[in-house]
Amino acid sequence: MKLGLVLPALPLALATFLGAARAEGVDDIREATKAEADTFNARMYAGQPGDKAYACFVRRYDADHLARHPKQKVASMKLLISAELDREDKQLHNSFQLGFRYRHRTGEFDSSGSCNHAVFTADGTEIRLGCGVDCEGGGIGVALSKDDKSAVVRLARVRIWQNNKPDDDAERSLVAGADDGIFRLDRTDTSECASLVTDRKELAALRHK
Repeated sequence: MKLGLVLPALPLALATFLGAARAEGVDDIREATKAEADTFNARMYAGQPGDKAYACFVRRYDADHLARHPKQKVASMKLLISAELDREDKQLHNSFQLGFRYRHRTGEFDSSGSCNHAVFTADGTEIRLGCGVDCEGGGIGVALSKDDKSAVVRLARVRIWQNNKPDDDAERSLVAGADDGIFRLDRTDTSECASLVTDRKELAALRHK
């Protein structure tokens, strides 16, 4: 079953976070302090106020880039990171929605899952969100460039669906290869990620931002 924007309880979220980190090949991790998490959220959402916040990142690879990376399977990618304030713990809980097109395959592919509010340090210098797909669906790590204008997406394997179909027949995985393990996406207006949202209320909130 496909996972939408679900905000799990903390123990489940932490397990998902750890599983996502291991899915992308990261073992040396720790949960960030609240101050570190707050700083990261402020960077991610550019200081957006309120109970909900969004950040959209997009990359469409041109012919020159693809020629220099002949083994890259992905032709374009969109990432929407969303946050909602939890009324109980008073912290932002994050989730992700990922959409992309293959280079040599037709159709739209997508994935989604929970990041909660956990961030981690992989090597002592970079803080990332650890985002996972339910039921051992792998996950992604999301960091920010130093100027906060780009997201750096890392993955080993993440479960995907074609054309937004939740059925098992459409379920596949994007597996990192020689040129598909790290993606640098540029921050852009949230309207660019509207196609990733299917819930009407969520879409209205996104467009309002």
